[in-house]
Amino acid sequence: MSQDNKVKGPASYFPSIEKNYGHPISHWMNLLDAMEDKKHMEMVAALKSEHEMGHGHANALVAYHRSRNEKA
Repeated sequence: MSQDNKVKGPASYFPSIEKNYGHPISHWMNLLDAMEDKKHMEMVAALKSEHEMGHGHANALVAYHRSRNEKA
C-alpha cells in the first residue's frame, strides 16, 4: 500500500482491533449505538471495563463512531 492510500485517523486501528478482540468493527459500532447518551470518555471507559479493551483502541472506536454520527 502506498503512502497516499494509507488509512489514517481512528480507522487505522481497525485491523488491530478486529484481530485483538475477535469482532468486526460493526459489532463495536452497534455497542456504541446503544451508548449514545453517554459522553465520549464514558463510552471509552465502558469499552475498557466491560470488554478489556486498551485505551487507544477504545478511544479510536468512540472517535470514529461519534464523527460518523455527526456527519449523518
